[in-house]
Amino acid sequence: MKSAFKEKLKESLSSILPIAVIVVILAVVAGVDTYSFLLFLTGCVLLILGLSGFNMGADMSMVVLGEKVGSVLTHSRKVWLIALVSFIIGVIVTVAEPDLQILAGYVSGAINNWLLIITVAVGVGIFLMIAMLRIVFRIRLSLLLIIFYVIAFLIAYFFVDSSFWAIAFDAGGVTTGPMTVPFIMSLGVGVASIRSDKEGKDDSFGLVALASTGPVIAVLVLGIITGASNIEYVFSESVATSGTLQDVCIDYLWGFADYAKEVGIAVAPIVVFFILFQIITSSFHKRQIIKVVLGIVITFVGLVLFLAGANVGFAPMGTLIGEYLGGIIDGWLLIPVGMVVGYFVVAAEPAVHVLNKQVERVSAGAIKASSMKIALSISVCCALGLAMLRVITGISIMYILIPGYALALILTFFSPKLFTGIAFDSGGVASGAMVSAFVIPMAIGACTTINGSGAAAAIMTDAFGCVAFVALMPLITIQIFGIIYKHKTAKIKRTFLTVEDRILTYEVD
Repeated sequence: MKSAFKEKLKESLSSILPIAVIVVILAVVAGVDTYSFLLFLTGCVLLILGLSGFNMGADMSMVVLGEKVGSVLTHSRKVWLIALVSFIIGVIVTVAEPDLQILAGYVSGAINNWLLIITVAVGVGIFLMIAMLRIVFRIRLSLLLIIFYVIAFLIAYFFVDSSFWAIAFDAGGVTTGPMTVPFIMSLGVGVASIRSDKEGKDDSFGLVALASTGPVIAVLVLGIITGASNIEYVFSESVATSGTLQDVCIDYLWGFADYAKEVGIAVAPIVVFFILFQIITSSFHKRQIIKVVLGIVITFVGLVLFLAGANVGFAPMGTLIGEYLGGIIDGWLLIPVGMVVGYFVVAAEPAVHVLNKQVERVSAGAIKASSMKIALSISVCCALGLAMLRVITGISIMYILIPGYALALILTFFSPKLFTGIAFDSGGVASGAMVSAFVIPMAIGACTTINGSGAAAAIMTDAFGCVAFVALMPLITIQIFGIIYKHKTAKIKRTFLTVEDRILTYEVD
């Protein structure tokens, strides 16, 4: 276990240090106060330790449990049971998803926290049920994605106020975070593992993709029911810019308490589900039970440390840097800075590590985790460049989302099925805790400076939407990566056959 933690620690250092160095440089240039700087540096240490613990704990518990549940459910051959359990799992792992809690906190002045959380959880539950049944009945993923995204855009454009659009599409990204992704992805692998056909591996991806679509439609429907219009952002207390080392410790102690409660609420239903599952099926032997329980404890501790570091240390720094950048050359410096931050921030997302390893394992090493990491980094780099352009110009989010999703869905006809599933899963995975905790505050801070007295309304339409763009760009990038991979593989195969034909011809002669 010690060697495993050292390996995870090394991975976390390589993930966190680049973004930490960039933020330190920006903080020095912006002249950020010592107190905020201390909060940030402490947050960096906690992020590294938390990410290490989370990754190790998820491997020991969430991944193992998810695969076992998926396998047992499919072996039962009872469609109603698969549907029911999938819905329940979708709801319980989403209700207190930390990323969702962060987003709900930002919009709590405009929309009731629990109303938004329950709406999103039901959306995930319904669409996870659809995703599981898709694997069982072997329905093409791209067909479902086209249908549901067309429905989402039609509802948004014709029935929902524009101030609600960004929140709805952001909701789709934040639901698939560090608690949800390991469980859902391994669930798909478990279900697909018992299929004997060659396409079972391809269909093991796509659960996160559909689980990310459900909240978008659910929140848009909420907008219709509530008749929400002209929503304005409600500013919280201003970020503290002075204090002592003792105050830093006190802030983090409060953070540990808050996030221990949140993560505890998130983990508790999973623990209950694990106990009931074991009582009913007896799938795990004693040693496996101990390993899973220990893994859940390590996951809990790691996630508490990670979220405290991200929210207490990174979020205030994001706001201060955003306010500073928003005042330089009318905010245009935000675009290159946002792109650089985007390239490195995705590597610090806990769920991204889970996805990359799952992809490498399922593809038997054909798709390397390192290649996935580079592709996702390029995707989020472009996404945050577009997001910051919106903060500056105030252009409608639909001018980017509609052509972006149209291109992504067209690519599904040319990209290999495996890459389509991975791409749409990547969209939900990349938009996690770090984007919510650092990038959104930076966009809010910049929007406040740029718009002045009109910031309350502008933030809802211009600052929110960052998560939606981060969820969009991997759909395009990974599928293009898949098309290139398909072309290269075909070229190698043709070359091999040509050489083989020449050898046979030579032997005949």
